[in-house]
Amino acid sequence: MNFDETRSGDLPEYDDLGVAAVGLLQGVLYDDDPLAWDVLLTRQSDLETYFAKIGLVLVIDRAEGMAYLKQLDDDHRTDGYENLPRLFRRTALGYPATLLCVLLRDEYRRFEDEDLDNERCVVDVNAMLDDWKQFYPQEADEIRLRKQLIATFASLEKLKFVRKFGGSPDTWEVCRLLKARVPLSELESLRERMKTALEGSDDM
Repeated sequence: MNFDETRSGDLPEYDDLGVAAVGLLQGVLYDDDPLAWDVLLTRQSDLETYFAKIGLVLVIDRAEGMAYLKQLDDDHRTDGYENLPRLFRRTALGYPATLLCVLLRDEYRRFEDEDLDNERCVVDVNAMLDDWKQFYPQEADEIRLRKQLIATFASLEKLKFVRKFGGSPDTWEVCRLLKARVPLSELESLRERMKTALEGSDDM
């Protein structure tokens, strides 16, 4: 008997809840996926209950047209929930990733305030390089800095903050998730941290 094979009769009855659930487990669910988004809104309560059982909180931002999951806060991991293993590992951003988040969040703010012609916030590596170099005054090798910037874009892609856009490997779309994760209220404090780190490197 092949235990890897699952007979269709062994499966529970199909539930469209899975359409939204799988999308959320894959990362971020956006309203440009109309089928999954409709299920999300009509089955919100069921989804919240479903994910709460495994220690996840469903976050829906209707204004931005996106939804994602986050780990249950430690304060709420009681009454047995502390026994659940964490599905998502906390990722501490290093200096390059934090810096790029700050620069991209600024770009997204300008996009919302000033760009009336485009629907997506798109940035180019070469255009970002000048801002990037200002935070590495001790590094004179521009090729090295460019490689570092590209690698940092790739690391943020894994976090769903950016995604490649068009056919050019140097063109990236800034995703709406970055706006949610780095609100304007935190942007100034992050910018100050970057400034302090830069001043500290100058003193070395």
